Amino acid sequence: MPSITDHPLRFSLANELHARPFPSLSAPCVAVFLAVKQPMRAIARDRGVDRAHLLNLLDRFGAVHPSPNSNHYFGKIGRHTLKWESHSEFVTYTVFIEHLSERAFDPADFEVFPADWLSLAPGVRITSALIRIETRNSQETLSRAISDWFVGESVAVARVLGDTATIAGDFRIDAAGHSRFAVSADKDIGKRSLGRIVQRLCEIETYKTMSMLGFSRVGEMSGRMGQVDVELTRLIEEMSGNTLPAQDTLIGLLKVSAELEAMVSQASFRFSATHAYEEIVVQRIEVLREERFEGRQIFEEFMSRRYTPAMRTVSSAEVRLRAMADRAMRAGDLLRTRVDVERSTQNQSLLESMDRRADAQLRLQRTVEGLSVVAISYYAVSLAAYLLYPAAEMAQISRGVVTAGVTLPIVGIVWWAMRQVRKRLD
Repeated sequence: MPSITDHPLRFSLANELHARPFPSLSAPCVAVFLAVKQPMRAIARDRGVDRAHLLNLLDRFGAVHPSPNSNHYFGKIGRHTLKWESHSEFVTYTVFIEHLSERAFDPADFEVFPADWLSLAPGVRITSALIRIETRNSQETLSRAISDWFVGESVAVARVLGDTATIAGDFRIDAAGHSRFAVSADKDIGKRSLGRIVQRLCEIETYKTMSMLGFSRVGEMSGRMGQVDVELTRLIEEMSGNTLPAQDTLIGLLKVSAELEAMVSQASFRFSATHAYEEIVVQRIEVLREERFEGRQIFEEFMSRRYTPAMRTVSSAEVRLRAMADRAMRAGDLLRTRVDVERSTQNQSLLESMDRRADAQLRLQRTVEGLSVVAISYYAVSLAAYLLYPAAEMAQISRGVVTAGVTLPIVGIVWWAMRQVRKRLD
């Protein structure tokens, strides 16, 4: 068969679908999770710095390095297993410890990440979690453990994946600075299934936290948005009331419109990211196929009561901000139209005034031309008379008769000459 050239990205795009496999886990074990994000402009960060931080950790355990430019790593670090992922705004580290500590959610488990290595992290901790995975005991034992480990008012518990496991968490930060999740799995649950449950818990916690950054941004913007809304309303009222010159109102509207556009530009990425993260959280909860445990709230109910209102606030703020920007733009367009009409009226008045002045100037010019005819004729008659006086004396004609005789023809000739000149100029 004839050969065909592959697209240079064909294999990398196909492999991307398999780049982040779920871990294979066996109970009992502990998952230590950490997500790191740069505080500002994380989307434009240097990914090489994140990779260098990962290599620093791997070198401490003598572990093999990932392939160049990879955004995923899964391998052994000492006695434990590390899963590293690089995302658009953050990186995550998950270490799986193949035994349970005597103390549930022991902060010492997080010491798998060296303290000096943590201090070199290229960013800040956006979230961290301890996930305790154990073999399912009796329902009474699990219920007592949930009551001991979590805050009763906040805890969400659910049977998942056809009651092959029970998950629990209260989405609170404990005294050690970590969120807590518990997984109680059947003995015959598949390793991949258990790994998917743990992976989805990590994703729910991470994307829930990342989407709440949008809610925080709305809180920062809401005060200024209210002030701008009041200022915009005042300017629009001034437009209808004609209390200020249109030019002054237009300057104020342009200033408000520019500020609103800047706010939209600065917040648009965070709003878009928030909606994307929210969809991931909802999807990850849906695929768990939750069932109620002892009448307690499930994860979906917890999110609908605590998380969804925050996301609706973000959506409402986004709609309000864009509506304010559109309103300012429409008001500016209307006011610019008004200013243009006023200027057109002023220009029309100015043109009419110029026409009147031009007409008066024309009449004055014609008057001057008439006087010019008289003046030129006077001098022409004088010159002609001086030329004719000698002949008149010889013919015994008085000077007055000569002057009178040449006056009318000369005046006519001068008038005709001036008229010809004006016609040529016109």
